[in-house]
Amino acid sequence: MVDKIGADHGTIKEQDRLLPIANVGRIMKQILPPNAKISKQAKETMQECVSEFIGFVTSEASEKCRKERRKTVNGDDICCAMEMLGFDDYDSLLRRYLHRYRELEGEKANQDKMMNNTQQ
Repeated sequence: MVDKIGADHGTIKEQDRLLPIANVGRIMKQILPPNAKISKQAKETMQECVSEFIGFVTSEASEKCRKERRKTVNGDDICCAMEMLGFDDYDSLLRRYLHRYRELEGEKANQDKMMNNTQQ
């Protein structure tokens, strides 16, 4: 594994471009039986794969934003990128998740607002 990657503005450490391996391992364990073991090599391989995948999708979403002269990538851009990259099977599931997430965030904001009003 390479320690550093050349970049336009200096160098980026390999570990800084990858998801934390502890998080990757935790996610992997969720799907496996409780007594299953995961090798360090398996975690590292998955870490590299998911980090590359996230970068791939994010790059596509970022390009869409650039073409639309926007600076912020949002959840809808990620869904669109997934569809454009051929991950149509995940598009409806991801859009449902995003919709539900936004609903819950809205409910949370309303609860916080009500709590602040009652405390005054």
